[in-house]
Amino acid sequence: MDLQTLLGEAARWIAAASKTIVLTGAGVSTESGIPDFRSASGLWARYKPAEYATLGAFRADPGKVWHMLAEMEALLDARPNPGHEALARMETAGALAGIITQNIDGLHQAAGSHTVVEFHGSNRTYTCLTCHERFARDAVRAMPRAAESPMPQPKLCSRIRSAAGRRPCVIKPDVVFFDEMIPDAAQLGALRLVQGADLIVVAGTSCEVYPAADLPWQVRRQGGKVIEINLDPAPELRAELVLQGRFSQVMTALHDTWAALQS
Repeated sequence: MDLQTLLGEAARWIAAASKTIVLTGAGVSTESGIPDFRSASGLWARYKPAEYATLGAFRADPGKVWHMLAEMEALLDARPNPGHEALARMETAGALAGIITQNIDGLHQAAGSHTVVEFHGSNRTYTCLTCHERFARDAVRAMPRAAESPMPQPKLCSRIRSAAGRRPCVIKPDVVFFDEMIPDAAQLGALRLVQGADLIVVAGTSCEVYPAADLPWQVRRQGGKVIEINLDPAPELRAELVLQGRFSQVMTALHDTWAALQS
């Protein structure tokens, strides 16, 4: 079937579903200027996860990890693309119960989505691993660096810096590193969205990273179906319906096709 026919089928599935949820990954943000981490030009091609993206690596050499985080910070000034906005409009209209995202960029919220579970955390807040004080991203950007250097340096917790006799402590973004557990709040939020869902739209992810990759299968196990939106379909996902193409284009077309059914 051609894409237009598939869009019509997908729109009818959404219209008929009791509860539709969405799972998104890095591919939904590439058109906003954030490279896919796993692509040939992505972050992991230059920064090996075992060396830069584990809590153990952060504790052992925070300056090294902050070199990568500084590059991520520059990327996260991106703005939502039309696909993010289409998802937000569908949620507002009642077609979607919410979004579970593996992304840390906050673009779903910036586009207007309200029910968003950030499964892998967020780069908009940071926490001191010593005193557990939490800081907003703008406050972190204004903090002094650990040392004067042309290279990116870890930011210091201001509370620890000002405490006499205490060792300065660097702060960590509230993102889930590879050797960390998914936060309880994120797991609970995802569970609440998955419960009762009979349709899940999976967009911009190859579903290779667990436990997020199991979410579509949880929907299936309770009798639901999977719609996939990807430039390159994920064979492991085995979606019942695949909409192949760029996220912003396909998602906008899906919104328009669904909206036409409501009129």
